[in-house]
Amino acid sequence: MISCNNKFCSQSQHCASPSSNCRYRIEYLSNGTSSTGVLVEDVLHLSTDDAQQKDVPARIAFGCGKEQTGIFLDGAAPNGLLGLGMDNVSIPSILAGQGLALNSFSMCFGLDGIGRIRFGDNGSQGLAETPFNRHSHSYPTYNITITQIAIGKSVTDLEFYAIFDSGTSFTYLNDPAYTQITESFNSLLKNSRRPNDSDIPFEYCYDISPNITVNLTMKGGKQYSLLDPLVTVSTSSDESTWFYCLGLVKSGDVNIIGQNFMTGYRVIFDREKMVLGWKESNCYKDEETVTLPISPSKSPAISMSPTASPTNFNPEATAGSGDTSRIPASNYSPKLKNSFASAITVVLFVLFALV
Repeated sequence: MISCNNKFCSQSQHCASPSSNCRYRIEYLSNGTSSTGVLVEDVLHLSTDDAQQKDVPARIAFGCGKEQTGIFLDGAAPNGLLGLGMDNVSIPSILAGQGLALNSFSMCFGLDGIGRIRFGDNGSQGLAETPFNRHSHSYPTYNITITQIAIGKSVTDLEFYAIFDSGTSFTYLNDPAYTQITESFNSLLKNSRRPNDSDIPFEYCYDISPNITVNLTMKGGKQYSLLDPLVTVSTSSDESTWFYCLGLVKSGDVNIIGQNFMTGYRVIFDREKMVLGWKESNCYKDEETVTLPISPSKSPAISMSPTASPTNFNPEATAGSGDTSRIPASNYSPKLKNSFASAITVVLFVLFALV
C-alpha cells in the first residue's frame, strides 16, 4: 500500500495521518462512472527497444478499486484499466517524470489481432500528424479535430471534435457526423441493409461485406483512412449466420474514435509535441521507430516495451487511455468475429502484460 507521505499520493491533504493509506477517486466521462480505492506501488518491468535490450524496472502506482459506479457495475473492464491518459497519474507521466522515457507512447493494432505498446515512442518518418485540442474539455483527453468526411467518392466538409481512446471498444459519434457517415455509407449499398436488431449496438448491418472506403480528414489536412470499419457479428452459434456491421454507434454526448477504428495503425500519442500521429503498420516491422534527443536530466532517447514477466497486480481499476471507458464488446450477447474480437484480445493482452 502507498501511504499518504509517499510521492505518488496527491491527496495527502485529505489523509488522517501521514501513515494512512493513500486513497484515490477517478471519475470518467461516461455518466455516473467512477472508481474509488487505495493506491498500491509496484514495479513495471520494461525492456529497451534498441539492440542492447536492457531491462528497465520502473516503480509505478496503480489503484486498487474498492468501490465502482456506473458502467463498471454492468461488467465493463472487470479486470482493470491501464492508465494512459494525460493526467499525471498515468503510466506515461510517471515514466517521463522518472526520466525513463520520453513523454510519448504508441499503440499498434494489427489487422491480424497482434498488438504492441511502446513507451517513449514519438514516431518515425512518414508519420501523419494532427494537433491535440488544448483546453477543449475540463477533463484532459486526446482530443482532435476532424474537418472532412469522405464516403466512397462523396466528400462533405464537416468540422467536429473527437477523442482518440483505445479504452473504448467501438467508435461513438453524435449528429451530424453520425448521420452523415451512416447514411452516406448506406446509400452506396442499394437497399441491402438488414433490419435493426435490439441485441446489437449497430444500426447499419448487411449480409454481404461492403467494400466502401471511409476517410476522415484531420485538422492540418492529413487523411485518416479507416482500414477495418466493419464488425462481423452473429446472433447464434451457427457461423452461416455471420453478417457485417459498420462499427459505429450513435453517441448522446461526446465523439469518440474507439479502438475498432484504430485497427491497422500504429498510433502515436505524443504528449511533448501535443500531437496525434498515425502510420499504417502490421505491428511486426516497427524497427523504423526513431526517438528525439531529450535533455541530460532525463533518460537516453529510447522507447520501451513490456517484458514477458509481469508484476503482481490486483486488477481492479486504473485510468483508461482517454478515461472515457465505454462498454466493451463482451457485454453484448452477439458474437463478434476475428477483426473486432481479436483487437479486443490485443488490448487485454497488453493490459495483463503491463500491469
